[in-house]
Parts: sequence; structure tokens; C-alpha cells
Amino acid sequence: MSYRSNMFPALEAELKQKTLPDPYEVFMYHHLQYYGYFKAGRGSVPSSATHQHVRKNNPRIVLSDSFRGRDDLIADHLEKENLLCSTCLSSAVHQQAEAVSKDSFMLSSSLLRSRLFLHDDFGEVSPCLREPQDLFDLYSCSVPLQAPRWPIECEVIKESIHHIERVPPQPEYFYQPTGNEKVPEIVGEEKGTVVYQLDSVPTKGSYFTSSRVGGKRGVIKELAVTLQGPEDSTLLFESRFESGNLQKAVKVDTYEYELTLRTDLYTNKHTQWFYFRVQNTRKDATYRFTIVNLLKPKSLYTIGMKPLMYSQLDAETRSIGWRREGSEIKYYKNSTENGQLSFYCLTWTVQFPHDQDTCFFAHFYPYTYTDLQCYLLSVAKNPIQSQFCKLRTLCRSLAGNTVYLLTITNPSQTAKEAAAKKAVVLSARVHPGESNGSWIMKGFLDFILSSSPDAQLLRDIFVFKVVPMLNPDGVIVGNYRCSLAGRDLNRHYKTILRESFPCIWHTRNMIKRLLEEREVLLYCDFHGHSRKNNIFLYGCNSNDRKYWLHERVFPFMLSKNAPDKFSFHSCNFKVQKCKEGTGRVVMWRMGILNSYTMESTFGGSTLGNKRDTHFTTEDLKSLGYHVCDTLLDFCDPDPTKFMQCLVELKELLQQEIYKKFNELESDMDVESRWNDISLSDIESSTSGSDSSLSDGLPAHLLNIADELDHKKKVYKKKKKKPLQTRKQRNEQYQKNNMMQEFKSTEDALKMPGFASTMQKQPTFLKISENASSSTVKNERPRMNESQLNGRDKGISLDPPKATGLILTKKKERKEKSQDLHALQREAQTPAKNQIQIRSQTGPGTGFLPQRGATPRWKCTHPCTYTHTRRALGPHHTVVPWHVLGETHL
Repeated sequence: MSYRSNMFPALEAELKQKTLPDPYEVFMYHHLQYYGYFKAGRGSVPSSATHQHVRKNNPRIVLSDSFRGRDDLIADHLEKENLLCSTCLSSAVHQQAEAVSKDSFMLSSSLLRSRLFLHDDFGEVSPCLREPQDLFDLYSCSVPLQAPRWPIECEVIKESIHHIERVPPQPEYFYQPTGNEKVPEIVGEEKGTVVYQLDSVPTKGSYFTSSRVGGKRGVIKELAVTLQGPEDSTLLFESRFESGNLQKAVKVDTYEYELTLRTDLYTNKHTQWFYFRVQNTRKDATYRFTIVNLLKPKSLYTIGMKPLMYSQLDAETRSIGWRREGSEIKYYKNSTENGQLSFYCLTWTVQFPHDQDTCFFAHFYPYTYTDLQCYLLSVAKNPIQSQFCKLRTLCRSLAGNTVYLLTITNPSQTAKEAAAKKAVVLSARVHPGESNGSWIMKGFLDFILSSSPDAQLLRDIFVFKVVPMLNPDGVIVGNYRCSLAGRDLNRHYKTILRESFPCIWHTRNMIKRLLEEREVLLYCDFHGHSRKNNIFLYGCNSNDRKYWLHERVFPFMLSKNAPDKFSFHSCNFKVQKCKEGTGRVVMWRMGILNSYTMESTFGGSTLGNKRDTHFTTEDLKSLGYHVCDTLLDFCDPDPTKFMQCLVELKELLQQEIYKKFNELESDMDVESRWNDISLSDIESSTSGSDSSLSDGLPAHLLNIADELDHKKKVYKKKKKKPLQTRKQRNEQYQKNNMMQEFKSTEDALKMPGFASTMQKQPTFLKISENASSSTVKNERPRMNESQLNGRDKGISLDPPKATGLILTKKKERKEKSQDLHALQREAQTPAKNQIQIRSQTGPGTGFLPQRGATPRWKCTHPCTYTHTRRALGPHHTVVPWHVLGETHL
């Protein structure tokens, strides 16, 4: 018997035996039959063991989508790529299984109503329930990877897009501008014909709500125009596939089209990445494409960068993949503006290699979420690589896509050896439109997972933590910089909003835990750059003189290992305030000295033997290898290389300082004090990089944020400068009191009818203002009647005079208060028939006789002070007794 016929001996043996019904399945049979799921005889209930074997030994079983209980089936396109386990049953097993299935109650999928059953290779439904899901943070290669999840607003075509990898046989040189490039006038859809347009595109003002496999429900509309016949040469556009980006195409001439890119979802900006398909091509025609809504004023297209084109027929017949194509390339400012945004245009001409071909155009070599999953599946299925590379789920994105985490290290012999390993953290694709980061990451993984002695040594001494795609949602929908929160994730590494920025929050938390376990030697986040050629790093200057210039050693070594690709001159180590939320700055502040952002150009190299040529995918993957090679040099036990690099760095820094001071025409003695100069002072900012300021909170929290900002402004207290002496505190206290009194007086005078009310006061109250005094210690000074009348007539007090009046009254009140305390001390034993009282004009000595005597003063407060010897309280006022009359006795 052949090997393939012996693959499942237990299954064959069990199929030959007469199986008895399982009690649990008998129960389920009656239960499901009651609800009308199937109609079958009881005797046809099979044994669960049979189906357990089929399920466990056949990984090609396709499960329904398990995340969040969706009823969409995972696309089986991975089977077409031959990436799943190729396990086949023998013909005998097939025949026996078919015999069992004829007598069983296995149903066709059209009658199935439950999501709990399995679909097997025979095109029928397994009667067994699906196995419980694996733990959240574990990954299993026994089932296909999850299909990409899209926002429910996005339409997605069912076709699977796949491109071959190919290295051009000859270098692809930059385009050399002639100065005679045509600048086409933007016509628009008023004079042109719309041949492609996305109907529903979430923009600013909307926000992400939910997702599903396959995107928008319902029938996919045909957005391309209908051809009138075989002679119709209109191109058919499409971008509703993974990482695609094209919103509208307008035909303005027979072979000329104006293209509008879609902004990042839930925003109104970030148009740079494009990736779309055209069909119905003509071989001998010269086509012109013009993208009309780019936002960056500077671009590599101005210095020779060409777009990428892919021909389906060339790939199938000649194994030719992506290639740089285009002539008459021009990048210029659009004459039309949209509000506050200034648009820029990119125009180029191209000739297609075949008639009736399917071609693609892209800003750079695409690398999709599905490409990553296929690569990780091959790693997980490799029996050797899976021993030292563990694939786990770091978290789920907003749309529910998996963010993968790889841990790569060789098993250690002892616990002490394991604890002594340092860690290296690498990540990519936080900006989804920067696919060059994924190609560098792929080159790194290819080498570190290989059997090379250098790779084995690196796995022996390091623990690698790798997040190959930080923003899978943005990659899937074709965004350039943002996630589905509508925000740039590389400005939110300090976020506390785990639910809004899960990928960034969990990455930072993972690194935080890692730092508690071991030293993290290096952190590097792979990016792309659209305005500078070559590859370079952004780092952070160390403030510790002990490690002065140490953060520059690794990029300096990398420039020596890849001199035709990496430019140390383009590196920058200045920490700007606007970059505080980036990964490199946050990790640096967490304690990682060598924290970098690696920027790789969309264009090519201006160095060495690759000068003026475009980068290919192989060039970028080779840089991943050079990162590994540089790590070995950086950690060499022999410090000779490290110290030599420090010496050369000091010489370069001295030259840079001399250059700066010559530009400033300064006569400072650089020779003796050069190492005391701040490195930030001699470096330019990184504003030339692809930086965008944080756009604030995620789109769905903007309304809440506005309310919180309003409350913050209302209740925010102004910080006071701490005072040093008691004298200063007293002066500040008096000044605040005077200003408060002045403000209160001004407010009182502004009140309508205030003066007229004062004029109608009873006579005794006017007398009391002069004759008696208030017991309120800090009562505001009162204005006389003429002043009030003048104020009522619109005559305002002169502020200097009012301030002087307040100061005078304040001084008088202070003096009278001192006299009052003295009188109170003398009045501790008052006369037999007398009580000391205070008037509004100061401490007085009115006498209030006891009962039976003729009183001279009376308290206006309802009390019995007339007949007691108690002192008057602070809220009591006395008036002449004859004013009140005898009725008050």
C-alpha cells in the first residue's frame, strides 16, 4: 500500500467498523430535528469519532468567520495559492467516507441555518459542532487565516489580486526632465465624462462604526462604464480591492484621463498613495494620466521618480512583474483650490505593452495584509522555523483584523542564559501607504529565520519582538497615513485610549513589560519617505554625557555596511516638540537609548554604484539583511569597531560645528569648547520628513472632546507664581483686595436705577451713613450722593481717582480698626449702665441705659440689646432712638 493510503489508518479502521450512535449526537439529532434543521432517520446518526478525525486531520476545512459572531464565510483564496496543508485522503478513504455520508444525516449547505457546523472537503455539512476557539493570544496554523475585514461602507470586489515578484534585469534610472513637459489644464467632470466613481466614501464628519468580511452588504455595483462595442477604447478602472485607492476617473480626451484619489477614510486629507487597475488597453496609443488632488508641495516626482506599472499578460507569459514606466512626468500646483487646501497634480504618459491587457498602476510596490498573512502562514507551517519563531496575536484592530506579534529567539539551555538575552523590537506599517517598510521587514525576517550562522548567532544572543504590520485596517482600505480612527497613529504612542488606538496602545504596553524583564538594546520602526532619496534614520540625542554620540554609532555602522543605499548625512537626531508622540521618542523616553525611525525612500539612491536608480524590492529586502549584519558589529565583544566609529563621529561633528560657525561668522573658540555645544543647536529640524501633527482625538470622540475643552476652559485655574516672603504675600493680598473692591464698585455703579434708589432712601438711613458705622470689618467704601447721581447720568469715575479713594478709605479703615481694638481692651469692664457700641464711621461710645431709663440709641436688628449688657454683633446697626419713636420700646 502506498504512503498516501496509510496516512489515516485510524480513520480507515474506524470506517470499516460498525459505529454506534453517540448519546450526545442522538440528543442533538432530536433537538435539531424538532427545530426543522433536517429530516433523517435516527439510525443514520454517525459516530462523533469519524468526524473528529476528518476535522482534525484535514486542515482544508473552511470555518465560518468567528470574530464577533459574523455570518460571513472566510474566503478560500488561500487554497488557490497552495499555502494550506496539502493533506489528501486516499481513494479508498474517499469511497468509504462517501458511503458513510450517503447514510448519514449530513446536509447540504442550503438547508443549514446554524453557524456551529463545519464544511468539509465533500461539499457537505459535518454533523459535528465546531471546536472551541483557541486562546485569544495564540495562533493556530490548523485553519486558514482570517479574511480581511472592511468597514461596512466599503464595497469590495470578489476577485483576488495577486502579483509576482520580479527583479528587473537592468537598473531602472530616474526620469530626466527636459523642461518641455506638458502641463495639462484641469477640465473636470463639467467638460469630461466620468467613467469611474466610488459612490459612498466615508470622509471627515463621519466615523468608523463596524466592519465585516467583504465590506458592504449587497450586490457589488459595476462602476465602470459599459463599452459600446469592440472599437470603444475607453479604459475600465477599478480600485475596490485590498490596498486599492482611486475615487474617480474622468475621461477628458480619447486617451487622456483625470484621476482623483480617495482621502484617508474619515478624513479630508492625506492623498499620496495610489493603486488601481485599468482594462481594455490599446497597444500603440499614448495615454496620459493626471492625478489632480495631491496635497504635498514637494515630491520625488520632481527629481526623477517614475510611477510603477504591472502588466497581467507580461506576468503570465514573460514572468515580468512591476516596473518603472512613464514619460513627460510633471509635478505641479493645481490652479484650482478647495477651501483652505492647495492641490498639486502629477501627470505622466505611458504606452501599454499589449492590447486588451489588464494593467495596474501604483505609487510603490504594494504589500497587502493578505501578503503578510500568507508569509506568516508559511513560517508557522515550517517545522524548523516554527521552533524558534512563535506567532501570536498582539491585539485586534478597530475593524477586528489581527495584529500579529512574532517572538524570535533560539531556546536557551538555562534560565540564567535566557534572562541574560537582550531584546530588539522592530515594527512596520504604522503608516499604511508606506509599503517600503514591509519590504525591509520581509528582508529582515527572511534572514533572521534562515539557517545562516550569523542568523543563528543573533537568535542565540537576542530576543526579537517583531510587529510586521501595526495598522492592518489602513493597509486593507488603501489609506496613506491614518487608521480607521481617522488619525495618524505615529502621533499617539502616548495615548491612553486603548479602544481607539489598540495597535499602538498594546505595542507600547508590550515594550513596557519587556523593559521590566530585560534590557531593550534597539527599537526601530520602518517607514517610507516621499521627499528625500536614499535610506536614513531619525534618532534621539542622548543628554547623558556618559553616552555622548552613542546613539549615532548604529546608523554610522549601517552606512558603512550599505554605502550605496544608506545615507548617514541624511540622518537626524533632533527631538522636536511636534514629534513627542512618535514611536522613537516615546520609546527613547521609556529608556531605550537606541530608538530609531528608519526612513526608506519611494524613489531610489544617489549613492555609489546605484546612483540615480530606483530601488527595487530586492534592494529594500537587502537592507533588512544589513540591519542584522550591523547588529552583530554593534554588539561585537571586541570594542574596536565601536570606539573607531566614535572617533570618526567626533571628527564629523567638529566639521559640522565649524561649518555652522562659519555660516554665522562667529569667532568662538570651537577648538576648546566644541564638545560643550548642544547637538540640537547644530542640527536642522526633521520638518522635511513626512510628519503630520496629531489631529487630536479619534473622529468618534470629537464631540465629546469639544465639551470637555469647554469645561476645562471654564474651570481651569490660573497658576500663580509662588511668592518668597511674607511681605510679598501681604502686598499681593492687599492689591487683590483693592482690585476686587474697585471692580465691585464699578459693577454697582453700572446697575440701572442704582442712583435713583439711593435718592429715595429714608432720611434716617442717610444720617446713619454719616453718623453711625458698619460693623462689617472690610465693607466696601461708599460713594456720596453726588457721585452716584453723576454716575447715573453717564459720568464715569476716573479710574486713578477711584483707586486713590479706595486707598484712602483702606488706610482710614486700618487706623480705625486699630483704635477699635484699643477701645475694646479698655472696655473689658464697662460702666454699670452702659454698653459700648460701634458706628459706621468708626468706634464710638454711645450709651444704652438699662430698662426704665430714657434710651438714646436703638439697634435695628430684631434683638433684645436694649435691655442687656451684651456687645453688639457684626450684623447690628444702631440709629438715633428719637427716629424710631416710642412704639419700639
